[in-house]
Amino acid sequence: MKKQVLLASAILVSSFAMAQRSELRDAEKALDNGSAAEAKSTLDALSSTIESADDKYKAEYYFLTGKTYADLAKKGGADADFENAVKFLNKTIEFEKSYKTKYTDDAKEVLNNLSGDIVNAAVEDNKNQNFKGASKKLHMAYEMTDNQDYLYFAASSAVNGGDYDTALGYYEQLKDAGYTGESTAYMATNKETGEVENLGTEQNRDLMVKSGQYSDPTEEKTESRMPEIVKNIALIYNEKGETEKAAEAIKEARAANPDDVNLLLTEANMYIKMGDKAKFQSLMEEAIQKDPNNATLYYNLGVILAEQGNKEKAQEYYEKSLELDPENENVYLNMASLILSDEREMVEEMNGLGNTSADNKRYDELKAEREALYSSAAPYLEKLLTINPKNIDAVRTLMNIYGTTGEQDKYKAMKEKLAELEQ
Repeated sequence: MKKQVLLASAILVSSFAMAQRSELRDAEKALDNGSAAEAKSTLDALSSTIESADDKYKAEYYFLTGKTYADLAKKGGADADFENAVKFLNKTIEFEKSYKTKYTDDAKEVLNNLSGDIVNAAVEDNKNQNFKGASKKLHMAYEMTDNQDYLYFAASSAVNGGDYDTALGYYEQLKDAGYTGESTAYMATNKETGEVENLGTEQNRDLMVKSGQYSDPTEEKTESRMPEIVKNIALIYNEKGETEKAAEAIKEARAANPDDVNLLLTEANMYIKMGDKAKFQSLMEEAIQKDPNNATLYYNLGVILAEQGNKEKAQEYYEKSLELDPENENVYLNMASLILSDEREMVEEMNGLGNTSADNKRYDELKAEREALYSSAAPYLEKLLTINPKNIDAVRTLMNIYGTTGEQDKYKAMKEKLAELEQ
């Protein structure tokens, strides 16, 4: 009786194995015919029983499942298709380390091709402003290839998507690994077009020059990305409100790139938030010394000082910025706004006055001061409109100024212009 039970069990296992083998063959055939969806359906039916199958069927199942998801991903599938493809292909490779390596080489080839598909999909995600999806895919490509460039771009996408915690983790990983991203571009001039092209490798460039199609071979080294990485770490800490960590990171960033004026501004703004005005002032002076002819620098310094309430110094920086770049609309607008910022207190005092002779005298004084403010601000706005006649903020502000000072013709002209711009 015992022999009959053993024999029946053996027949059952054999039938079960045959069914699995048949379904795996069906899935493989569907893949070969370009029907990844059909293959997936067949493989899904096997998923609940595969762990009890023979090892040779497990390996084949893992590989076919990974290949199926890779095909689905390549045809525009969801992020999960990329993830599952990587998961099952890596599982194939790992499984065959303790088993015979039948599918390992094929799995590695699919993974290699898939990494390119993932990066291409990430590029499309970035174009469509799906920065979270792009970052996720690029990190996946990094895990598949150990190419640190992908991790760097994953961090950049995370920043663009506002995912600062993820970006911070990636940047710190790159910093700890000593990543620089430096590379050499092997260039030569295309004789037919006259354009300088990157020919990939030194060997390929030399071959193209020898062929006579290219000339003037040169080499260009890219700049290190390390200063930018450390700077971004500091900026993210600053964004998160962790000013002490940001200060430490900025010191490290400046040591790596001491001539970066934007780093100086970031550090200066951070120190003013910490209440260290002396450090703030010294950094401002250092920034000007490093780049005394940078109009944007003076403008940015003016903005920072205006935010801190130092109107006199802010106006000085705005004027210097205009000397260097008289076409910057933002400087004119900010200068006018800075001048008019004193108006609110005047209006509040005027509205709070009574009807005594002293109050009336004070009212007239404030009215004259207010009109003087308008006279100081108007030329900046008028100049702005010669640069950009469609600047609606300048038009609206000038209309209000002319209306208050009683310049009716100018007021009507600005009113008509505003109505035209608002259509």
